[in-house]
Amino acid sequence: MIKKQEKSEPPSTEGAVNTRIEKKQVEERIAITAHVVYETIRREGDEELHRPAAALAWSALAAGLAMGFSFIAEALLASFLPNHPWRQLISRVGYSVGFLIVVLGRQQLFTENTLTAVLPLLLHKEWKIFVRVARLWGVVLGANLVGTFLFALCIAHVAIFDSPVRQSLMEIGVSHLGSSFWIVFVRAIFAGWLIALMVWLLPGAESARVSIIIIITYLITLGGFNHIIAGSTTMFYLVLMKSISWGAYFTNFFFPTLLGNILGGVSLVAALGHAQVVGGKE
Repeated sequence: MIKKQEKSEPPSTEGAVNTRIEKKQVEERIAITAHVVYETIRREGDEELHRPAAALAWSALAAGLAMGFSFIAEALLASFLPNHPWRQLISRVGYSVGFLIVVLGRQQLFTENTLTAVLPLLLHKEWKIFVRVARLWGVVLGANLVGTFLFALCIAHVAIFDSPVRQSLMEIGVSHLGSSFWIVFVRAIFAGWLIALMVWLLPGAESARVSIIIIITYLITLGGFNHIIAGSTTMFYLVLMKSISWGAYFTNFFFPTLLGNILGGVSLVAALGHAQVVGGKE
């Protein structure tokens, strides 16, 4: 007598991953949450707020010097390319060089601190933390600017490069002139926004860190968005070459760019990122 064949049920997809190795592989492929990103950046900011002023200053000085290589790399690429409209699409890739050195080298850059240092302040809202943030910003910004000035002083008064490269340096500097205070201010907001977004993206980037830095900073230079440290190397070079005055540097570049970078980094990323995480806990 032939027994009736039992109807087989389709295999269940639940619990398909059973071994410890498979579970670990699944966990490694799950994107980290906004809470993890927030806490990673907050802890970095808290660590920076407690670092000695001397350590911050030396790191920021190194960052200011390193940012000068963005100016040089862009000028070198431009000097070797034919004078066609597409030349800037390639030469401006050089703008990313300084940021790669600074970010991967863990050096103190002012616009990064508009995100990392502000998160502890937004979380606790204490006067002593506000004082630490002000100290951090002051030390880092000052040392960054000293580094960019020393770099510009070197390339302006020492014949390191030949005539075509020096011409490219001047052309890059002049291309940043001519905009009104408010146009520079709005462009700087976008730059501060993008740099803070870059910092927000890096904790979960893993092997894509270099790509993220290049893409974000390339967009900044391609859009003509003003960055207070990278742009200061260029502006200091023009000042030292007697192309613009110190007054023009401060009124047409420094003040609108500084204010825009801070606004873009703090309000559009730090505050919104903070609100997204804190709001999710309520």
